Amino acid sequence: MKGVLFLCVFNSARSQMAEGLARARLGHRITVQSAGSQATRVNPVAIEAMREIGVDISGQRSKSADTINPAGVDLVVTLCAEEVCPVSLKNVKRLHWPIADPAAGVGSFEEQLSRFRQARDEIARRLNDLEDEIAGL
Repeated sequence: MKGVLFLCVFNSARSQMAEGLARARLGHRITVQSAGSQATRVNPVAIEAMREIGVDISGQRSKSADTINPAGVDLVVTLCAEEVCPVSLKNVKRLHWPIADPAAGVGSFEEQLSRFRQARDEIARRLNDLEDEIAGL
């Protein structure tokens, strides 16, 4: 089975949401993982934004990119926008989806949730193209 790895810096929001969405949509066809260069925790607002669409990521854990076995990865998708994305796994096909970090701003819970929804929906849209990439691996 082919493997996809979603990478960002903290593995707390974008890559976690991408992992959950891809697993829900494509988990029967691919192995899905996420990681970051400075792993922290899964952001509770990301959990809430995903819960709204029926995807539970509350059991996912933030992981360091150093802990990923490269043998199980055929495609790396980086999700960093303004920050520097982690670099790892040479000789692996890469895609870059520059999506602003929804956790980077301040504001009320509703304002934060709005940013997470925007990131979630953009990732979901881009997953449509990912299905074509997987077919070509």
